[in-house]
Amino acid sequence: MKTYMAHAETVERKWYVVDAAGVPLGRLASRVASVLRGKNKPTFTPNVDTGDFVIVINTDQAVLTGKKLENKFYRYHTGYIGGLKEISYKKMMAEKSDLAVYEAVKGMLPKNSLGRAMLKKLKVYKGAEHNHAAQKPEVLKLD
Repeated sequence: MKTYMAHAETVERKWYVVDAAGVPLGRLASRVASVLRGKNKPTFTPNVDTGDFVIVINTDQAVLTGKKLENKFYRYHTGYIGGLKEISYKKMMAEKSDLAVYEAVKGMLPKNSLGRAMLKKLKVYKGAEHNHAAQKPEVLKLD
């Protein structure tokens, strides 16, 4: 039995649009990361970027289950001594919900140059409007 190995030149990419309204953040991020990697295709190859483009809209309406809004924090470092900053997800989802979704998906992709290339195919928007209508994106159902 032969094993199919995809080549970067032969990959056909589609565009998908995902509505984040009412969807838990983690479930949304895991499904989007899977499509960005190309795991939904029969031509998936681990060492080749076979994924599709994903547009996430309505991130301000995504939800966090349980007490995560109060207890979970987004932490980052400024690069200066003592520069550890943290923002609660309650504040983050109110002000920068697109960043919350972006970081959640980023954490589920490989931490190498291939993962960075996959992350460039992710487009995140707070509202229902996006400027990728020319690509004719298909609606991706989150099961």
